[in-house]
Amino acid sequence: MLAEKIKARFGAEILSAQNDRDEETFTIDRERAYDFFRALRDDPDFQFNFLTDLTAVDWLDRKPRFDVVYQLNSLTLSHRIRVKIGVDGTEPWVHSVVGVWGAADWLERECFDMFGIAFKGHPDLRRILMYDSFEGHPLRKDYLYNKRQPIVPEIDPVVNPIRPTR
Repeated sequence: MLAEKIKARFGAEILSAQNDRDEETFTIDRERAYDFFRALRDDPDFQFNFLTDLTAVDWLDRKPRFDVVYQLNSLTLSHRIRVKIGVDGTEPWVHSVVGVWGAADWLERECFDMFGIAFKGHPDLRRILMYDSFEGHPLRKDYLYNKRQPIVPEIDPVVNPIRPTR
């Protein structure tokens, strides 16, 4: 029922849809993603008011290389879906959804830090888990796990806290 409503409402915007083990998954184009997500949140038939998770999957030998994956819930209507956006490895970016769900702020920063996928329009896109001079993105399949990283000086964060870089 929900899948049919979404397909009827968005039609050609949905590149593919599948139901596996009663989990609805929709793949959409990144250019129309922001409007798609805002409609899912605001439309009374859907009311997806909770972004549960946002992450990425690296498919090293596939085109597009990455999937950015959004897990959405409606707390008022008690339904959930998964939305994927395929992202090319040469230009890994999607539009930020911080303006739709505030919870996307740190989730997008984590995805940027671990996979190197940029979120256009993000208010403060910078590393969140790795230090600023860390080279690479550790959850990419082509990341060299035994690569030597730049040594950073040890500091006392209470006496000399690290300030955000801009």
